Amino acid sequence: MANGTKLVIVESPTKAKKIGGYLGQDYNVMASVGHIRDLAQPSQVPAGQKEKFGKFGVDVNDGFEPYYIVGADKKKTVSELKEALRDASELYLATDEDREGEAIAWHLVETLKPKVPVKRMVFHEITPEAIKASLGKTRDVDGHMVDAQETRRVLDRLYGYELSPVLWRKVGPGLSAGRVQSVATRLIVERERERMAFVKASYWDVSAQLQADGAQGEPVVFEAHMVSLDGKRLAGSKDFSDNGSLTDAASKDGVLQLDQEQSEAIAKALRQQSFMVASMETKPYRRRPLPPFTTSTLQQTAGNRLSMSSRQTMRAAQGLYENGYITYMRTDSVTLSQEAIEAAREAVSQKFGEAYLSDEPKQYATRTAGAQEAHECIRPSGSRFRNPEELATKVPPDQLRLYTLIWQRTLASQMADATGSTATVKLSAPVEQQGDAIFQASGTVIEFPGFLKATGEGRRSMKDAKTSQDGESKNAGSADSNESLPPMSTGDMIDPVDVVAVGHETQPPARYTEASLVKTLEAKEIGRPSTYASIISTIIDRGYVYERGRALIPSWLAFAVIKLLESNFPKYVDYQFTADMENGLDQIAHGEETRREWLTRFYFGTGEDAAHNADEAHGGLQQQVAELGEIDAREINTIDIGDGLHVRVGRYGPYLEDTKNLDASGNPKRASVPDTLAPDELTVAEGHQLIESNAGGPRELGKDPETGGTVEVRTGRFGPYVALVMPESAESGAKEAAKPAKRGSKKAAEEAARPKMASLFKSMTPETLTLDDALKLLRLPRQVGVIEETNAETGAITQSTIEANNGRYGAYLTKKAADGSTDTRSLGSEDEIFTVTVDAAKELFAQPKYGRGRGRGTAKPPLRELGADPENGKPVTIKDGFYGAYITDGETNRTLPKQYTAESIEPAEAFRLLAEKRAAGPTKRRRSTKSSTAKKTKASSAKSTKKTTTKSSTRSTTRKTTAAKTTAKSSSTTRASKKSASA
Repeated sequence: MANGTKLVIVESPTKAKKIGGYLGQDYNVMASVGHIRDLAQPSQVPAGQKEKFGKFGVDVNDGFEPYYIVGADKKKTVSELKEALRDASELYLATDEDREGEAIAWHLVETLKPKVPVKRMVFHEITPEAIKASLGKTRDVDGHMVDAQETRRVLDRLYGYELSPVLWRKVGPGLSAGRVQSVATRLIVERERERMAFVKASYWDVSAQLQADGAQGEPVVFEAHMVSLDGKRLAGSKDFSDNGSLTDAASKDGVLQLDQEQSEAIAKALRQQSFMVASMETKPYRRRPLPPFTTSTLQQTAGNRLSMSSRQTMRAAQGLYENGYITYMRTDSVTLSQEAIEAAREAVSQKFGEAYLSDEPKQYATRTAGAQEAHECIRPSGSRFRNPEELATKVPPDQLRLYTLIWQRTLASQMADATGSTATVKLSAPVEQQGDAIFQASGTVIEFPGFLKATGEGRRSMKDAKTSQDGESKNAGSADSNESLPPMSTGDMIDPVDVVAVGHETQPPARYTEASLVKTLEAKEIGRPSTYASIISTIIDRGYVYERGRALIPSWLAFAVIKLLESNFPKYVDYQFTADMENGLDQIAHGEETRREWLTRFYFGTGEDAAHNADEAHGGLQQQVAELGEIDAREINTIDIGDGLHVRVGRYGPYLEDTKNLDASGNPKRASVPDTLAPDELTVAEGHQLIESNAGGPRELGKDPETGGTVEVRTGRFGPYVALVMPESAESGAKEAAKPAKRGSKKAAEEAARPKMASLFKSMTPETLTLDDALKLLRLPRQVGVIEETNAETGAITQSTIEANNGRYGAYLTKKAADGSTDTRSLGSEDEIFTVTVDAAKELFAQPKYGRGRGRGTAKPPLRELGADPENGKPVTIKDGFYGAYITDGETNRTLPKQYTAESIEPAEAFRLLAEKRAAGPTKRRRSTKSSTAKKTKASSAKSTKKTTTKSSTRSTTRKTTAAKTTAKSSSTTRASKKSASA
């Protein structure tokens, strides 16, 4: 055993391969592929443990003991690790150095139960030097960090399993409440509420194009804006409140709000005036580099500058880290090691020259509230930083762009400040009897770009250098707009080229992007940077939020969910309470708090004995849910728009209801809400228009000559359709005929009396639809005719009926034989339903079922062509597929999000969606559980039967009993499998 191989376990195969190459043959490096076990679902808890663990997979009455299981997909991995451990002399746990990695290491120890020395390897970059150095600095698994991660997992289980059922009952099935995800969703919903309540205000000012002599005597035109008139400051956007009126402070200061007529009159008067330079002021300009990247600032900057989502950013960073190109990508620290400082300064010196280095090495301090896991910042790995050009052929495009960003930021952190000067000039011009108008212009000249040289912003105008959420410029691409004012002196007279009135409107608060949401989450200490990508992905995947461009827009479903949580569980979606929970987890990680005490307070309320004494318990999650009381589901699922309009979140989606204007039956008029309409865009005016166009009453096309019913064209959630409404006498007769003798006939009667409906073809519109077309739709399926076929073996002639119909996946033909068997073929278009002949149908059925090309028929032409993809140059199109429209470049497919249509989506947005899907890689398909279970049961049954027949007769009684049980179990399983297969 002493001479055995040393087993090293990491999380990913890529990491294992890289580290294995560094350690050599004495080490066997294997991957656990993430966690090998997790909390059991209640259905996975054995019958004997149901009483303790059955509700949560956690025993809340005994110190919150979790019940862990090894997942079915990890059993093979665990077996392989145990096999490798038998021949190992030592076990090294080299999982990531954060809480998640520490928990994975602990689970490995608990599951593998090693009998050899266990050592915890810690490193922040995957380089030969770092890996070998970590072998000499091993430690034990940190129990406090494990406790913090275990507490987080149990906390999330309790939160979700207690609150989610409330959402199922009152909002909709399948919904879930997450401790951090719900709070993040609330942020986005609150921003949308602000936008919905926002009232625009208009204000005007005057802009002058002025001309002066430049330094070389050439004419220079520059722009100045009016800032005051007769000593009164002109109103700007910051002087208005959200209700569209001037703020109290602005009114008190006597701010002047110009309208269009006034501003145009001033502009007209000033076109004939000369402007006098009232003052000219020049100040030095200095801009300092930002600190190196943390997880949060990397996600923000990648979002702002590269348009990468948080998920895409972290996936690319993970790939760079595992291949040894950057340091660990989950960190709150901005600290650079001495090795990194020297490498950065060497790279700056070689790339840009000594003049661009800062005078002294720069070290940055972490100031983020709640910072934890103080590793080094995110930077290029190693003692020599690779230039991005070196990675051009080694990594995918998204990883190369992200590495370039990290390389630039790290080098910039050790470079000199950008310096220059900013000039501000004020000019005065008389406006007839209204006094003097004061105009102002400014410009900045960068004399020494310093660190901007590395970030590619060296020639960019400081006039546009407004910082975004993380301090990065919003206009990083405008590199040639460095502007300066011509030389002027006080008293100089400047002639105008043109003077115009300029109108403005105040804008509602900007929607969150992933970058700005990450910044807000970090500022409020909600979650931790390592979880931001999964938080955003979760709320998008659950349908609470969707993206339009880069903006995050809440769905109406999110409004209902947040309304319920705010009304009944305000504490659990409170920002400060959520931040306090994160701080509590930090305290557990530092050994300042215990998991048991912390979870007891959270779940039961006050006191450790609260779990056994209900009188002492108050304020805990358990009591909050137990004493919830009645919830008005209708009120929760109603969002007021104004003027009697409400959005209601129904079982089949949101719809609009007008409670002031009723239909002929006295019911509120209704209309479906388009998926492409954001909540703040559903104004009262837009709502009334939807009601009028979609729910202002169905349009009557005429009477059906066969039944006497009324044919109407309507608009529903899934588009326009026609309905055949029977006369009242006929409807009563249908209900009477549908009544069965037994109880429970109400549903059957309603089904029988329900109007017959049919969707319009794609080529049809409600406005142009005729009665004849509607009747054709209602008569479907169409009887095409009868075909005769001769059996090749028996010579018997059989007849089959052919029908044409429209279905979920398009137009098709059905052949019904006398024996009840059926066969189908797809048609090329919906119009063929009414035109296909018996001969054409017979020819179609003579072909193999999929003989007309791939799938169900010939390939459909693309819905739209978008042009060449900017990454790979391949033509990108939007096609109509089996599950709806999708974007494709021939290799990568991306479902078209529901907020877009093939006609409305911008090509740039389609390219971005495709790039994100391309970076995510292929979707891992899950094997059918029923199929695999049936196969295993069959194999197990056969093996058991064989063993039973070969055993000696000394145990015949026992074996017969076992065989009987096995046979019974096998028969039962086989019957279930056959039943499932038949279904």
